[in-house]
Formats: sequence, structure tokens, C-alpha cells
Amino acid sequence: MPPEWSSSPPELLLAVDRTSGRPLREQLEHAVRDAIRTSRLRTGERLPSTRELARALGLSRGLVQECYAQLLAEGYLVTRPGSATRVAAGAAAPPAALRPPAATTRLVADFRWGVPDLAAFPVDDWLWATREGVRAMPTAQFDYGDPRGSAALREVLAGYLRRVRAAAADPEHIVVCNGYAQGLGLALRVLAHGGVRTVAFEDPGTPDTVSASAAAAGLRAIPVPVDEHGLDVRALAATDARAVVVTPAHQWPTGVVLAPERRLALIAWARERDAYVVEDDYDAEFRYDREPVGALQGLAPDRVVSLGTVSKSLVPALRIGWMLCPPELSGPVGTEKNRSDRGTPTLDQFALARLIESGRFDRHLRRMRTTYAARRTALLGALAEHAPELPVTGLAAGFHAVAHLPDGADEQHVIDAARARAVGLYGMSPCLAAHTHTPTPARLVLGFGNVGERAISSGIAAVADLLTGSRTGRR
Repeated sequence: MPPEWSSSPPELLLAVDRTSGRPLREQLEHAVRDAIRTSRLRTGERLPSTRELARALGLSRGLVQECYAQLLAEGYLVTRPGSATRVAAGAAAPPAALRPPAATTRLVADFRWGVPDLAAFPVDDWLWATREGVRAMPTAQFDYGDPRGSAALREVLAGYLRRVRAAAADPEHIVVCNGYAQGLGLALRVLAHGGVRTVAFEDPGTPDTVSASAAAAGLRAIPVPVDEHGLDVRALAATDARAVVVTPAHQWPTGVVLAPERRLALIAWARERDAYVVEDDYDAEFRYDREPVGALQGLAPDRVVSLGTVSKSLVPALRIGWMLCPPELSGPVGTEKNRSDRGTPTLDQFALARLIESGRFDRHLRRMRTTYAARRTALLGALAEHAPELPVTGLAAGFHAVAHLPDGADEQHVIDAARARAVGLYGMSPCLAAHTHTPTPARLVLGFGNVGERAISSGIAAVADLLTGSRTGRR
């Protein structure tokens, strides 16, 4: 379908050369033909009126009318009384570079991890917050502004993080960023400038993300194992790392909570090693069977860089996150942010600030906790009915679970067989460090954030034998 511009005349970039000696009408006809033949103008697209094109090119309207009449006669253009002149069907070259998307199988259920309920984004609240936020913006704020982020959002975030995450939050030490990946990259670059050479990360965890950010900062990235109590701090201490990336509130992907003694040991390690902890405050908003766990940053604000985003609480498309930095790092991080992109979009920052301070953000989170709790219950019910002996862990918070497949199960075979039944399953293997040699049992990470309760039940029923290894789940 051709684009439909507004009722205002569309612009069209054409050029005529008055010094070439070629008749202007001939040049204009050639330029329009060429635009149609090369698909700059597509079938059905509207051309400027003869009056507007004549004005834009400094030509007489009669010359442009003669040009259009010639191209109408040649079949390049078409017009009807009372309607604009448009590119005729079949005149434009077919867009060879545009191929129809490959046919994809519609899934009964897609248990993709890390995706919130995209349909639940509070559109009306966001539109209201955008309107109210922009209305309250001082004129000066429409400039580039502070690369650390708008003072309004940083003030609101500081209050929110103190209230909800028990963080030691000072707006002067908050830097607004474009999501977790950018925040991690900024933190690691600043630490590298400060002399850090090695960063550790949880295994299993996010090896690709951390390794890529570390490599871009000139750092070496090494895995440290995670057990049922969280990151193994003794194993961390045996490395030469002076930075570590952790998910203490709800470890990704195992779902375990960093044990109290491990939290204290990690802070002690950071102080003794003159090191820093980069805390990914992942899934902290959604909890079910346990008391809330405060941010690690609250225990050691001088040693922890805490990263948070709205990717899970709202939607990833907003690309808004924040970094709560130690005082000595907040200035360098702000400088690095300025070098990177001069700041996160200010209009969205004002909208988010208004959404939070109005209470609508909290209301949305309460609604989503209820939604995810119901889906969690549906998942447990479906597994209890169709695969009652399958161990499931990591369900205390967030919107994913870990299913432990039977001994001897082939993780990839189960995934492929499920896909053949139109069910999307995803394994733990991508979360493991690439050079891990220790055999690990096959596990699936079942995301239920963006899949409805009925689809959860249908999906689990369709792959029950694969999960239990009763028929084709084994090789």
C-alpha cells in the first residue's frame, strides 16, 4: 500500500539545470520518469500539485502542467477529477529488494523468556503522562539538557528506588540510559578507564551480553558459577576480577536469590579488592512466594552500580533505564553517556516521571503482578496435570520458570520436537558460558510473561511427553 501523506502537498526532490542547454520541460519529464522507474515513487503515490511543484522548482505552472500531461499520455501517471495526480499501476519498477516474509508457523504457545505482556502496556496512561509531562516541561528543557538525564526524572527515580528497592538513592548519582545493555556498557567503560582489566559474570547468566560489552570496553570477561545460594563468592575471589555483574534479587536464569551471607561476602570482596559490583536489578518488581529483597546497592552505595529499566515493568520498546552510581563514578559515567549519545530522549523521561509520581505506574505493577501470578498458577497446574514428576524451580519471582528435564534428555531435541508441534520451548544452554566443560543436566527456561493462561495449558499438554521423556523426548 502506498504511503498516504497528510492533506498538505507532499514534497518531491527533483532538480533542473538551467545551464545545461536542455529544455526545462524535457529535464522535468526525465526526472519524474526516473523517480518512477527507480521506485523512488511507488504505484499509487501522490505527486505534488502542478502549482506546488512549479513553486518549489521556480518554473512556470504551465510548463509543469505540460510535463504532467505528457506523462499521463505515456501511462506513468493517472488522475481523476477532484483527485490528486498519482503514479499509475504498473509504471513503477517492482521492488525487487523487498521479498515477502517467509511463512512462519503459528505457535499454540510461545514460552519465550524475558518478554513481558506486550498487550498490557498501559497505552492510555502513557498518552496521558506524555501529554502532562510535555505540558509541564520548561521551554529550556527542549534543548539537549543534562546528559545524565532530566532532573525531574532523576528526582522521581530516587524517591521510587528508596521507597520500593531500599536503595541509597541520590538524584545527583543517577544517570538515565537507554536500557540495560547501554548501562552495562557505560559502567564497564568507566571501570576500564579506572584500571579494571577483568570482569566476572554469573554462569549461567548472560554471557553474550556481558562478553560483548566487556570486549567493547577492552576488558576480559570470565564466568563464575552459580549454585542454589546464588553467585559463588569464593570462586569469584579466586579470580583476578575487579568487577562482577550479578542479578541478586532474582538470578537470571535460575531464579535463585543471592543468600544473605553471600550478599555480605560479595560486599566484603568488593571492599577488600577495591572492586565494583554491577547489579542488574532484574525482575525485582514481580514477586510471589517470598518477602521482597532490597537492592544490593543499599548495603554498599560506594561499591555497587545498580542498573534498572522499564523493559519488564512496562515494555522493552521504551528503551529507558537508569544507573544508580557510586559517587566517584557518577561524573565519569555522565561524561561517557554524553560521548555516547548526548542523552536519552527527554520527552519520554518527562512522561515516565509523570507516570511514576502520579501513582499510575504502581497501579500498573499491581495489575501485572496479578496477571503474572495467574499465569504462573496456570503453568504449575498444567505441569502438575501433564508432567507431575518434572522438577520446576525459579518461580518465586519474575515471569519465567526453569524445568529440569529427565536424565539423558537432549535439550535441543526436545526444543526441535516441540517446535514441530507448534510450541516454542527454549533451553538453558545459551545462558551458559561458551567454554563450560562440566556436564549440566538439560533444562528449559519457560517464559510465561507474554502467553495467556489457555495457551499455557494447551502448550504444556501438547509437549507433555517431551518434557517427561516418555516417548520422543529422549534420543
